[in-house]
Amino acid sequence: MTSQHAPDTAAHSAGHLIVRTLEAHGIERVYAVPGESYLDVLDGLHDSGVETVVCRQEGGAGFMALAEGRLTGRPGIAMVTRGPGAANAMIAVHTAYQDATPLVLFVGLVPVNDRERDAFQEFSLTGWFGSTAKRVMTIDDPNRAGELVAEAMRIAASGRPGPVVVGLPEDVLVLPAAPTVAHPVAPPAPAPHPAEH
Repeated sequence: MTSQHAPDTAAHSAGHLIVRTLEAHGIERVYAVPGESYLDVLDGLHDSGVETVVCRQEGGAGFMALAEGRLTGRPGIAMVTRGPGAANAMIAVHTAYQDATPLVLFVGLVPVNDRERDAFQEFSLTGWFGSTAKRVMTIDDPNRAGELVAEAMRIAASGRPGPVVVGLPEDVLVLPAAPTVAHPVAPPAPAPHPAEH
């Protein structure tokens, strides 16, 4: 299913578009350990109606988002930076997968041109999370930022709920993005096949 898009002239960068898309999905708060690799998203959160709960450690941020997902049925949102930050959040992703809880973890990443050059705290997002998340994706095109966030939200909440991990390359977040926000599309209600009645 595709998301509906509506104009949003307030989104000037991919990072701000991510925040506007979370707002459109009814997200009231995110749990974050701030880091320089996703500063543009943090800047967008500062200017938004989404509450940012600053946490002392990424594992705590992940489990707070996990609790939010369990209580609301909407994906809980956690944001961490690369390397050790992502490693600390891993256990919350694993728990969300085991417990079928909707969760979206955003992870700041090294700039695109620094990939595979042993950049500071560089790691493989798919290598680390591929076996314990429903989907792992990286936003490499600023114009698709809203679309991919909406897709992550849909995947986390549909079918058997679980975690989705979204990579945020530092340099992509500050690039201009198409001013459209991807709005939520209700997942289909599970039902038996007509032949099984």
